[in-house]
Amino acid sequence: EQQTSCTGKLQQTTGLIQFCIEALKETDSAAFLQVGTMLIHRVANTDVTWHQEVTNAAPRVSPIVDLTLDDTPLLRAIDNLNFIQMKPPLAPTIIPEDCSAENNSVTVAWQAPNHSFVEGYVLEMDDGNGGDFREVYCGKETICTVDGLHFNSMYNARVKAFNSTGEGEYSELIGLQTAEVAWFTFDTQLSGGPCSGLNFTNDNATVSADGWEHRVALGSVGFSRGIHYWEFTVDKYTADTDPAFGVARIDVARDKMLGKDDKGFAMYIDRQRSWFQHNSVHERRVEGGISTGSTVGVLLDLERHVLSFLVNEMPQGSVAFRDLYGVFYPAVSVNRGVTLTLHTAIDAPQMDYHH
Repeated sequence: EQQTSCTGKLQQTTGLIQFCIEALKETDSAAFLQVGTMLIHRVANTDVTWHQEVTNAAPRVSPIVDLTLDDTPLLRAIDNLNFIQMKPPLAPTIIPEDCSAENNSVTVAWQAPNHSFVEGYVLEMDDGNGGDFREVYCGKETICTVDGLHFNSMYNARVKAFNSTGEGEYSELIGLQTAEVAWFTFDTQLSGGPCSGLNFTNDNATVSADGWEHRVALGSVGFSRGIHYWEFTVDKYTADTDPAFGVARIDVARDKMLGKDDKGFAMYIDRQRSWFQHNSVHERRVEGGISTGSTVGVLLDLERHVLSFLVNEMPQGSVAFRDLYGVFYPAVSVNRGVTLTLHTAIDAPQMDYHH
């Protein structure tokens, strides 16, 4: 209301000023003298009135605002707060019934510690041979599967929780035994994918090729420790060709016979005889070949670091290769006219390594 009144006074004063300006423009001196005295009094009166009513007028509203706040909900919320001292979490608890081992993979499950603030977990495992522990998982999940482990090995696992304050204590250890013998198939991606020229059937256990050029197929697991044995049955052998059996590094050449480069270790065989081959060097011819229905066994002994072969369950010559260290994948190379089926999870035969 006071603001509206002041605005009206300002508009009246502005109008008076504009009227005076127009009067000063009057060219008739007699007329100007008639209104001059009146305008002087009017302006003087307006000036006095302005100072009395506007300039010196006190505000009708107090500058102090009376705010009454209802702080009851805030006080109630403060009373309900639970303050805890931040400290590292307690040890998680392993859930044995949810832990398992399958082939060369293990699954570890645990539950969060009670009365602890947890931001994440760290799962550690040893090397399956009683060695040092190393971190294999860090995250918020309470279950983890670790693949690509050694076969026939006992792995110990432990887990700890952490938050911004620090890391807690380790859980109790749990031991998980991987499979004694390896089960695997051909790996279509490791073997070159859809453009490899290979045909995989029977749940990737059977392989054949369309063309005359040799193509390498790799198994789905790599070995760096232990004794491993697998066999192939010759389902079809109609051409005068030389399939090659053995092991290879992961970066072996896929477009040539196994053993033609330094990444493959192989025995290639025809209807009458076989040769051992590595880095295009073939040697030690052994009499005895294959036909439809034959079996070819591959024995990789990484305890002695040697590779041997069997044909129809009989040793094909002496030890083929020695001083094998690192990671090796089961491998074959085939071309048109040959179909092979892989058989795994077989106990290794006893061999005489002195010959």
